[in-house]
Amino acid sequence: MWFDLFKAFALGIVEGLTEFVPVSSTGHLLLVQRFFGFDDEDFGKTFAVLIQLGAILALLSIYFLRLWRLMLGMFSDPAARRFVIGVLVAFLPAAVIGALAHDFIKGVLFNVWIVCFALIVGGAVLLWVDQLDLKPRHHEATGFSLPMYFIIGLAQCLAMIPGVSRSGATIVAAMLLGADRRAAAEFSFWLAIADHGGRLRV
Repeated sequence: MWFDLFKAFALGIVEGLTEFVPVSSTGHLLLVQRFFGFDDEDFGKTFAVLIQLGAILALLSIYFLRLWRLMLGMFSDPAARRFVIGVLVAFLPAAVIGALAHDFIKGVLFNVWIVCFALIVGGAVLLWVDQLDLKPRHHEATGFSLPMYFIIGLAQCLAMIPGVSRSGATIVAAMLLGADRRAAAEFSFWLAIADHGGRLRV
């Protein structure tokens, strides 16, 4: 029992440390589960999904007032309505591809070697983008074009490969499309709310 509690505590620490930085929390959780032999247990797999509820609650606590204003503004503010549509447009590719390829993703991609390779490649991509001399044109996450939202959503689909960071993929895509770092990170957080909600429903 005590060892199970320790495994749960370790998974919670890993989730908390990796969720809001551009590294793959799912990839790290899978490696820790594999280390503890927790990956073959249905309880361990379910627990790894449920602890992400904490990430959703953290995001909601940070963005609650803005979410409330957006909900109210959807009926009267065209800008707020357009942003909500943009988030939905960005979420759509992952929802469709995830539903169609669910069995393949679970059966093939959840491999420890794929996770390790994806973590290394993801880190290299982040270092490469950090060295680029980008000229940001978009300074507000609410002001991206609808095609830009959609392309960011396509980039998020890469995170279906365990080890590829969802936030890293969306931030990199947004920056390459002309967003500054703050706007890219902010939209990644907004998209995370929709993404985590979808994962919990699954």
